[in-house]
Amino acid sequence: MRYKLFGKSGLRVSELCLGTMTFGDEWGWGASKEESRKMFDAYVNAGGTFVDTANGYTNGTSEKFVGEFIAQDRERFVLATKFTFGGKPNYPNGAGNHRKSMVQALNASLKRLNTDYVDVYWVHAWDQITPLEELMRALDDMVRAGKVLYVGFSDAPAWVVSRANTLAEERGWTIFTGLQIPYSLLERTPERELLPMAKTLDLTVAAWSPLGGGILSGKYNTGTAENDARMKQDYPRSHFTVNDRTLKVAGEVVEIARELDRSPSQVSLNWLRQRKNALVVPIIGSRRLSQLEDNLACLDFSLDDGTVKRLDEVSAIDLGFPMSFISREWTKKAILGEAWDRFDNHRTL
Repeated sequence: MRYKLFGKSGLRVSELCLGTMTFGDEWGWGASKEESRKMFDAYVNAGGTFVDTANGYTNGTSEKFVGEFIAQDRERFVLATKFTFGGKPNYPNGAGNHRKSMVQALNASLKRLNTDYVDVYWVHAWDQITPLEELMRALDDMVRAGKVLYVGFSDAPAWVVSRANTLAEERGWTIFTGLQIPYSLLERTPERELLPMAKTLDLTVAAWSPLGGGILSGKYNTGTAENDARMKQDYPRSHFTVNDRTLKVAGEVVEIARELDRSPSQVSLNWLRQRKNALVVPIIGSRRLSQLEDNLACLDFSLDDGTVKRLDEVSAIDLGFPMSFISREWTKKAILGEAWDRFDNHRTL
């Protein structure tokens, strides 16, 4: 396991992050405490230190398990948790990005985690209501109180994250150093705005669902009409669906895995690890030890340029306006002049 700097900070995180949404079986498809402990130990034995949870995962059980597992060596780990939902959703102020929700959620998380601080505190999702000034000042207060060391934003538009950081920089508050978003061979839409923003602002990208809800493992490439129903049964809250495109991408991954004598999951994770458009740390989450061990084995090899190109091509998306317009050769020539293709631009995204 190698380590990466966490955004515009000196914090070091392992190149794979352990996702713990499956720690606990309250949702009907997670892992028992015993299996969760085995997965945690396997990750640690591989050199992993970056552990991600949230106040709402498995109704709080995930945080309790994680807190117990890291207790004997707390300082070794970069512990990340989140707030926004998962508190008391039946109360008017029991969820959201506002200060009251944050304070309630953080205090409850610290209690479940049995620690007095978290290393990274994520805003779990943009609530579209709370003023960004309130959010950033409240996060800064948590940092100044010593309860939080670094902050990140999950699941928000690029303009929201960039505006929030601009406000924080202008007013001397703590800025976001991490961005957590879905990113994989099946979900490349972040390349339109979010990844260029992350690279420009020096945000580490923690990629959730790097295997596309399990589709990239190839297990749905059976050609049966029951695939989509099976997907919904396996992952009832999944962001992904089984369709012609996702099966085509997964099929190419399966073929490459066969050629390399590796698993499809390992191939998919290495495509992410080798991205050059941002600093990407895949979040690996499993329900069984065998799955996690298979994911960790992606560290044993790399994909060559030809293989990366095959995966890029089969999963390519239309970047849409304005990138599809300003990236055209004619437009570049009009904007930059006849010598546009002879510029050495170190800021190329």
